[in-house]
Amino acid sequence: MTELVRTARDLPPAAAVVMTMGALHEGHAALIRAARAYAGTGRVTVSVFVNPLQFGVGEDLDRYPRTLDADVDLAAAAGADVVFAPPVEEVYPDGQPQVRISAGPMGERFEGASRPGHFDGMLTVVAKLLHLTLGGRREPGAPPGAAFFGEKDAQQLAVVRRMVADLNFPAEIVGVPTVREPDGLALSSRNRYLDESERASARALSQALFAGRDALSGGPAAVLAAARAVLTEAAAGDPPVRPDYLALVDPGDFTDAVPDHKGTAVLAVAAKVGTTRLIDNISLEFGAPE
Repeated sequence: MTELVRTARDLPPAAAVVMTMGALHEGHAALIRAARAYAGTGRVTVSVFVNPLQFGVGEDLDRYPRTLDADVDLAAAAGADVVFAPPVEEVYPDGQPQVRISAGPMGERFEGASRPGHFDGMLTVVAKLLHLTLGGRREPGAPPGAAFFGEKDAQQLAVVRRMVADLNFPAEIVGVPTVREPDGLALSSRNRYLDESERASARALSQALFAGRDALSGGPAAVLAAARAVLTEAAAGDPPVRPDYLALVDPGDFTDAVPDHKGTAVLAVAAKVGTTRLIDNISLEFGAPE
């Protein structure tokens, strides 16, 4: 039976953790199943916390969906042992924390440029949750645990990995492939904001990425051109897709891929459909790494 825990003092040590803001869907279930497979007989904890630090002015903190009962049911069905759903006062007992984690230059690009301070707030709560679920609560002699993140949030995954490496966190960070609807739309808690016509327009994000993938043999410039053509057409649709960025980046630091890039790159897109901002990405392999 899955246990619902509200306070850190009642939180048992875990072998694997999945950090979420709730409104769980099949993409989260895939993360939990991956954590379950990793943990074996160890404990799997799912955190559900809508983190105010990673919402900027005018963003959707108040309207962000909160569905804890359904979240506990989904987490249990996917194999979680514990759902940690603390109130804000438990995570930030003294209010806004004076000391925070900085994402550095990587956190100022793309998502960070569109949402200033987002990655600093995200890393701050991830650091706290790593300590609470895996870090200082490990039993003597136990190996470091693992935290599982979706590859749909590729820049988030990159900055979390960099934080863990740079600050020597005793944790393994595991990326889990994006889960998509049959028509290609990446699963997201924000998809529920879309009405029927917006949902149809939103398919352009994944269609642009797949068009770029189909142009892979032409190199980075051809990939970007093919993806951009799909977004340009979608911008004239009804309702329109309003791109924020389309970029081909090095997955290690999210700098733009050079024209003769070899090896892995991430093709990433962000756009608004109606009032809903969506992101998506795919990983591409250019030639053989040198």
